Amino acid sequence: MANIYTGSAPGRVNLIGEHTDYNGGMVLPAALSVGLEVSLAPRSDSAVAISSSGYDAPAIRDLADDASGEWPDACVGAIREANVLGLLDGGATLDIASTIPEGSGLSSSAALIVAILKAARARVIEGPSDVDIAIAARRVENRYMNVPCGIMDQMAVALATPGTAMALDTKKLAYGLVPLPASHEMVVVHSGVTRKLTDGRYAARKEECDAAKRYFRTEDLCLLNWDTVSASDLDETPKKRTLHCIGENTRVHAAIAALDAGNIAAFGDAMNESHVSMRDLFEMSLPEIDALVASATDLGAVGARLTGGGFGGCIVACIEKGAREDWLEALLSRHPESRFIDAVSGG
Repeated sequence: MANIYTGSAPGRVNLIGEHTDYNGGMVLPAALSVGLEVSLAPRSDSAVAISSSGYDAPAIRDLADDASGEWPDACVGAIREANVLGLLDGGATLDIASTIPEGSGLSSSAALIVAILKAARARVIEGPSDVDIAIAARRVENRYMNVPCGIMDQMAVALATPGTAMALDTKKLAYGLVPLPASHEMVVVHSGVTRKLTDGRYAARKEECDAAKRYFRTEDLCLLNWDTVSASDLDETPKKRTLHCIGENTRVHAAIAALDAGNIAAFGDAMNESHVSMRDLFEMSLPEIDALVASATDLGAVGARLTGGGFGGCIVACIEKGAREDWLEALLSRHPESRFIDAVSGG
């Protein structure tokens, strides 16, 4: 009987820094308590056999199969990548236990790929580092699953530590851990609108950013000058996307400084400004999300914003610790289609 190896990864919430990770900017994700665990048994054939408590399962695929746009793609892609890395030499039988809501924008696919690669790494004495695992996981999404994501999700679920946020420079892959406040919680609420990175709208935003990169001859939209971009004759849509990236990158730096200084009000301001930018400049929000964010702040959140790739999924709100229960009850009574997912804090 084949040996069984395990790997795990958390979900993540991005506190601020949306769509900056493939534009040369900063992000500030934090690990959640929801996550997933994978058990992996190597196989001598090329089959990838999957059972799961959190996905439609079972599924049987082959390493030679092309991506189909369905959830098993992440498993097949991860096992293919594990073979490239020398961690496996064939297929695998996988059992997945997940508490991450699918389509929530909390990096379920990144966590799944990272957990599989970590399980495969457990077979060898000296395997790739966690950073290398994150880079490999991004390759799976970019090259096999055809999702043009940046590196944030993979780095966050491979490296983030509970109770801290990861201040990640996605251009340099340099990162530091920023303690979350003990006085407040970062509360994640699902809007009730499910999203998929493969539905085309995420890719369209990426293409609009690529058009701006060609115009300005840079890969790093986040590092451009606001006034220079505003005054350019770049088409209006890619210009708006670029201005979001510039402003969002500045807000991430401000949010990190605010957390370091214990200035929760300034941190909340950055979150609120981020949502406005995502709504008006990057145009990645939805009326249901906007209403949920407005209610969150109206009911007492210091700051609230859409989190994730956009077009559904979750919001994250900064709430004083003792006020969370009453705040959440009031919020869900206004928005019964929404549901509580998780809360993280320091201390």
